[in-house]
Amino acid sequence: MTDPGDGAVVIDTAKAHSARIYDYILGGKDHYPVDAEAAQQVLKLLPGGRQAAHGNRGFMRRAARLLARQGIRQFLDIGTGIPTRPNLHQVVQEIVPDARIAYVDYDPVVLRHAEALLRGTPAGRTEYIQADVREPAKVLAGAREVLDFREPVALSLIALLHFVGDDSDPRALLRTLLEPLAPGSALMLSHGTPDFDPETIAGVERIYRANGMVLRMRTRDEIAALVDGLELLDPGLVALEDWDLEPEADAVDTRGTPVYVCVAVKR
Repeated sequence: MTDPGDGAVVIDTAKAHSARIYDYILGGKDHYPVDAEAAQQVLKLLPGGRQAAHGNRGFMRRAARLLARQGIRQFLDIGTGIPTRPNLHQVVQEIVPDARIAYVDYDPVVLRHAEALLRGTPAGRTEYIQADVREPAKVLAGAREVLDFREPVALSLIALLHFVGDDSDPRALLRTLLEPLAPGSALMLSHGTPDFDPETIAGVERIYRANGMVLRMRTRDEIAALVDGLELLDPGLVALEDWDLEPEADAVDTRGTPVYVCVAVKR
């Protein structure tokens, strides 16, 4: 991506991007041929990839409902991706109409769609921040413009940290993001894993690397280390298929999905 000097952003359509690959897998239309090609390679190796993507979105909605019903009125969603209805603010504000949501992503395609999505929403309640999770100070500075860190915040990291390599220290990033949040704040986390099919997941990781992207799936023990020190809500850190709270009538079948999920609270 380059900036031609007038503030306009030029999108590099010759290079695949994880958010646009995800959009293709979800059945969206906001991607380019290079993204579609990479996504098709992933789906050839992992035919349940669409199921996993939709299951991730379902977990986000269900976890957000759970926390909204428990009284959390502020949400910080990092790695938002290209909007797919219903979006987090629509889910949460149906329960808590005056809830505040800060979306964070760094892909200019996401920015373009976020601007359209947020048009007409109440001023100050739902905002978009263009930043990378690996720049937590920038994320937090932008979030403070929307959210009150003196009150609990739900931090949403859905299918994000497996795009953060070990060299970026995802555990330290998570700690930095949680540190200023008030006690009673919560984490909604989903993370890909090789535990159920190591050979296939290794192949998927190679596809992303070949397209210039980091993909670091982690074992349950490695993911547990990321959330160590937080209070896991029942049923704990479990396979997506075993997180059975806030069920949805039209939920996809998530059996065998290579993803662990949890909701945890900062005390």
